[in-house]
Amino acid sequence: MHKNKNKPLAWFGGVLLVVALIAAFVITRNRSQAQTTTPAGEVVTAFIGDLSAEATASGAVQAKRHASLAAQTPGLVTAVPVHVGDMVQAGDLLVQLDDNELALNIANAAQTVRLRQANLDNLRQPAHKADIAAAEAAVASAQANLDDVIAGPTATEIAIGEAGVRTSQASLYASFAELARVQSSIAASQITAAQAALLAAQATLDNAREVNEDGPTAANHQAMLEAEQSVANAQAQLDDLLAGPNANAEQSSVAAANARVDGSEADLNKLLVGPTETEIISAQLQLAQAQASLAALLAGASETDIATATAEVEQARLSLADAEEALTKAAITAPFAGIVTAVHVSEGEIASGIVVELVDTTNLEVVLQVDEIDIGTVIAGQQAVIALETWPDVAINSGVAAIAPGAQTSIGTTLVTYDVHLTLGATDLPMRVGMTANANLITAQKEDVLLVPNRAINVDRSAGTYSVNRIIGETTEVVEVAIGLRDGQHTQILHGLNAGDELLVTNGVPVQNFGPGPGGNNSPFGD
Repeated sequence: MHKNKNKPLAWFGGVLLVVALIAAFVITRNRSQAQTTTPAGEVVTAFIGDLSAEATASGAVQAKRHASLAAQTPGLVTAVPVHVGDMVQAGDLLVQLDDNELALNIANAAQTVRLRQANLDNLRQPAHKADIAAAEAAVASAQANLDDVIAGPTATEIAIGEAGVRTSQASLYASFAELARVQSSIAASQITAAQAALLAAQATLDNAREVNEDGPTAANHQAMLEAEQSVANAQAQLDDLLAGPNANAEQSSVAAANARVDGSEADLNKLLVGPTETEIISAQLQLAQAQASLAALLAGASETDIATATAEVEQARLSLADAEEALTKAAITAPFAGIVTAVHVSEGEIASGIVVELVDTTNLEVVLQVDEIDIGTVIAGQQAVIALETWPDVAINSGVAAIAPGAQTSIGTTLVTYDVHLTLGATDLPMRVGMTANANLITAQKEDVLLVPNRAINVDRSAGTYSVNRIIGETTEVVEVAIGLRDGQHTQILHGLNAGDELLVTNGVPVQNFGPGPGGNNSPFGD
C-alpha cells in the first residue's frame, strides 16, 4: 500500500523535470541567437542631464557708441578745451569755431523776418483813411490835368506866353547893346599913351644899363632890374590895348538870350496849336493809374498778394533757422558721455573734416569675427562665455545681441567672416576698447535629456546607423539608437535606450567618429 501511494508523486516529479529541461533548452537557444558572452571593456551608464553645443570665435572689445565729429563748414578754430584721454559729458564743448560772421548772419536774417512779417501784417490790415484821401486827391488832380489838356490854352495862358516872348526878346537886345559897348570901349588916345609910356620906360632902362656898366654896384644893378620890369609892364599894357577888348562874357550872354527867345516863341506856338494826341493819351494814362491805385487801396490785398507775402515770411524764417543752426554747429559738442580718443585740430587752425573722436566706455560690447562655416548656428539671444586675453582665467557671461547682415573679407585670403555683437555681463575688470576677446557661443542647449558618452556609440557609415552595446546580465546586445545634439563629451539619445542602461565600450568595436550634421555641431541628426 505504501509503495502504491508514492508512485504518482514520482511520476509528477519526472514530468516537471522534463518540462524544466525543455524550457532551459529553448531559453539557451534564443539567447545564443541575440547575445554573446560579455567581453572585457569599460562600462558606462545612460543618464539624464543637460547638453550644450558650442562654437568658438575671437574678436575685440569695442564701444557700442563712438563718434567722429566733423566741422560742417570750414572755419577758424578759436578754442580746443579738451585733450586725448579726457572724460567728457554729453553737451560739453570740444571745439569752438569762429562765430562772429555767423552771429551777424543771424541778426540780418532776424531783421528780414521782421520786415517781411510787417509787410504781411500791413497787407492784412484795411487801408488807412489818410492813404485813401491821398489816392482820391491824386485821382482828382489827374482828372483836372486831363480836362485842362483837352480844353486847350486859356487867354491868360496865351497872354503869359506872349509876355514871355517879349521878355526874352528884350533881354536879347540888352545883351547886344552890352557887347557893342565893350567892343568900342578902347580909344586911340589910350594906345598913343601906352606907346609913349613904353618909350619912356625903354629910355630909363638904357640909362640904367649905362650907369651900371660905369659903376657896377648893388644899387645900380637893382635900378637896372627895376627898369627892365617897367619896360615889360609897359609892353604888356600896349599889347592888351592893341588886341582889343575881351567880349567873351558878353557874347555868351547874347547866345543865351537868343536861346531864351527861341524857347519862349516855341512855347507860345505850341500853346497856340493846342494839345497833341500824345499829350492827351499821357494825361489819360495818369488818370487811369491814379484810379487803379485808389481801387486797389479800397479793395485791400488780394489772396495772391497775401499768399506771396506769407511765403516770403516763411522763407525768411527758414533762413533764420539755417543761420541759427550754423551758429550752433560752430560749437562742436559731445553727443554723449565718453572719453576723447583723438583731437585733430589746434587753436588758430582752419578746421575741415573730422576734428575730434570719442567713445562711450560705459557701454562696451565684444565684436567677434565668426567664420561663415559657423555663422549658420549662431542666432540672436544665444548665450556665450567670454575670456579676455588680458585676464584669460576670468569668464564673463554674455549673449548674442546682433549679427551683421553683410560679410567681411580679408584681402589676400578667401576667409569670409561675419561680425557678431555680444553683450557684456557684469564684471569688475577694467576693460578697455581694443582688448582681444575669445568667446564660446552656446549654439544649442538641451536640458533633462538622455545622454551617453560619445565613445559608447558605434557608427555604421555605409548604412548611416548608430548603435550601442547594452549589457544584459553577463552578456551584451547591439541596440540601434537615434542620436541628437552632441558636445565634446556626450551625445543625446533620442530613442533606443533608457536612463540607467549600462553600455559596454570595447576596444574591438568601432567608436563613432562624428562629422558635421544638422542636429548641432558635429551631429548627424536633428532633434
